Amino acid sequence: MMNLLPDAASAHAGDIDQIIVLVHWLMAVLFVGWGSFFIYVLVRFRAGRNPKADYKGVKSKLSSYLEVAVAIFEAALLIGFSIPIWAERMDERPPDNEATQVRVVAQQFAWNIWYPGADGTFGQQDITLVDEATNPIGLVRSDAGADDIVTLNQMHLPVNKPAVIRISSKDVIHSFSLPHMRIKQDAIPGLTIPVWFVPTTTTAEMRTRKGDDDFNYEIACAQLCGNSHYSMRGFLTIDTAEEYQEWLDLEATYLGGDEDDFWSE
Repeated sequence: MMNLLPDAASAHAGDIDQIIVLVHWLMAVLFVGWGSFFIYVLVRFRAGRNPKADYKGVKSKLSSYLEVAVAIFEAALLIGFSIPIWAERMDERPPDNEATQVRVVAQQFAWNIWYPGADGTFGQQDITLVDEATNPIGLVRSDAGADDIVTLNQMHLPVNKPAVIRISSKDVIHSFSLPHMRIKQDAIPGLTIPVWFVPTTTTAEMRTRKGDDDFNYEIACAQLCGNSHYSMRGFLTIDTAEEYQEWLDLEATYLGGDEDDFWSE
């Protein structure tokens, strides 16, 4: 069953996979068990064998015991696995100065990826500056926002360093999903929700592992968000530290050209 999951590429992926496997085993047991019981009941209590209705019913407590057993197993999954993993993820979120900081602003039907630039500080937003062609997030291109980097559907992160991604939405509910990183979080209008993970495999390493030079980590929308939901697709590139810095430097060079006129206040 593990082989049916996308190749894991984050530090916490193993814990998530463990939960997925346990839940699927539970579902398999329930499917086979209740399906078999249903067939047994159809045969055992068919009209040919029971021409007269029996108003006393079955006296066995087996079904009650089975329901209790299922409830106990589900409680064990929740209390013994899911809650501890969730608590660990919440409690151990790294400080901002020790992680790569990224904001993702979702909209129909694209992912706006926003980096703070060399100063490490995100600029302000102004709704009056929103322009779908040149400034989709309404970034104020002055003071702290002067060196901010914004890309469309393209995210880069360095390997083996925590990444904190703060997710929001401009319009409807979307769902930010990185399948290989085992990350999924709804993007809800009016809220900014952080998620974090540590990528452990660069894009180049995964291409070698899979024998596919065209492989890319995908950013998917896991929530039906409109008639072009199918096209809301982005890409995540995991770089070495050196490659990531080179990419940042390259993106920063664009800010000094003609495009800067489009991003000014």
